[in-house]
Amino acid sequence: MHPELFEIPFIHQTVKSWGVMVVIGFLAALWLMRRIMRRMGEDPDWVSNAALYALIAGVIGARIFFVVHHFDLFQGRLLQIFAIWQGGVELLGGVAAALGVLCIYLVVQKRSLFLYLDVLAIGLMVGLGFGRIGCFFSGCCYGKCTDLPWGVRFPYGSTVYNSQAFPDLERGRSKPHLDLPADFYGMPLPDGSGWMPVDEPNKYMGYLKPFNQLSPQQQKQATAGPYRCLKVHPTQLYSSANAFVLALILYGLWKRIGRLRPGAVAGIMLILYGITRFFLEALRDDNPFEYKGWWLLYKGGTISQNIGIYLVLFGILMAGLCLWKSRPPILEKSETGKNTKKNISPTSKKRH
Repeated sequence: MHPELFEIPFIHQTVKSWGVMVVIGFLAALWLMRRIMRRMGEDPDWVSNAALYALIAGVIGARIFFVVHHFDLFQGRLLQIFAIWQGGVELLGGVAAALGVLCIYLVVQKRSLFLYLDVLAIGLMVGLGFGRIGCFFSGCCYGKCTDLPWGVRFPYGSTVYNSQAFPDLERGRSKPHLDLPADFYGMPLPDGSGWMPVDEPNKYMGYLKPFNQLSPQQQKQATAGPYRCLKVHPTQLYSSANAFVLALILYGLWKRIGRLRPGAVAGIMLILYGITRFFLEALRDDNPFEYKGWWLLYKGGTISQNIGIYLVLFGILMAGLCLWKSRPPILEKSETGKNTKKNISPTSKKRH
């Protein structure tokens, strides 16, 4: 776990791992999308602009979704809502915001909406693949406990460790995974000079003490003894691998049908990502279960699982319409620089 890569000298600001991986993912996705647009004879600058707007909207949307979902964390300190560098974003909120801004931008600019959505769908999966690696470094989006040999342990004081040291009623867990003694918990004194002890019955009303406030024996117990973090599924890496595989699948589909059926690849992306996200979410241990809400199709699942179902339904509708509806040929520049028409398959002829 390396949430901070290094500290910038003089200004004492740290560079976050998640932010670095998001930037790498954005640049990699942008390179691929510009390459695809050139092959279609389109100006790659259009997709660069669209991707930049999508990135900005995605970050804002992901933060808003997290704040709405966990508003209790910000009660009494609303300014923390803007402290996005401290972490706290949810991917699906970012995807929704990015898609909304993209559609508005492309319609206003009178560009081919479906054509660009196909290309951006491939780029989104590439960017997501790198972004989830950043999640692994940060310790968020963590998985359930596991005994599998590739399970990972996170350090004391991490988000994962804290989740195991406290009950989680929102996930139906009345007892913690780790039953720590009461002297691992406490309440910070108002003047910051130390920690007030808590008794055993009320220990979960306190906080975990910082590692440097533990005794040498406690530190050993929390790092290599009976109270070390339990192994969890590296769901961040599962999600990263899933995104890269989906990017390859979508790119292969685009080479076959992208020019003839614009929008189909984007619809298939929604289907595949919605299905895989639903099952990946079942291995995670961070999002609360939801039981109330008229829009919930799967009561007792997480918000992300429910949104995943909607993505599948919308993707089926979008892909079905785009595959069924006949499309004109897409112009592609030949090696001489002149536009040439791509042949249309016989199945695209009008039906009587």
